[in-house]
Amino acid sequence: MDPDAVAKAFVEHYYRTFDTDRAGLGNLYQDASMLTFEGAKIQGSQAIVAKLTSLPFQQCHHNISTVDCQPSGPAGGMLVFVSGTLQISGEQHALKFSQMFHLMPTPQGSFYVLNDIFRQPKGHTIH
Repeated sequence: MDPDAVAKAFVEHYYRTFDTDRAGLGNLYQDASMLTFEGAKIQGSQAIVAKLTSLPFQQCHHNISTVDCQPSGPAGGMLVFVSGTLQISGEQHALKFSQMFHLMPTPQGSFYVLNDIFRQPKGHTIH
């Protein structure tokens, strides 16, 4: 398993799904998963999807600038750090963002998001 290839495939899948069908992200999280979105902590797949689908825009597009990953712990986890811009439909300027995922392997051979932290620079936040 090449961690960089796994991270790249995960990032492509995550943001393509976010941009086209946010409710479809639910299968990437589990009950123990936690999202910290601009400082607010949300736990569990259903609560995370509820937060993401309640964001005040319908359409957006992520442009990814960097993807960094590292193996994490003996269980085969991975840390994935992403930076880029988020273009919201109808907005003139793209918003910068950074996001960190802690991916954990599943018994089926895929990964789920155990931890997810999303941040934007001060003064440029969406809620």
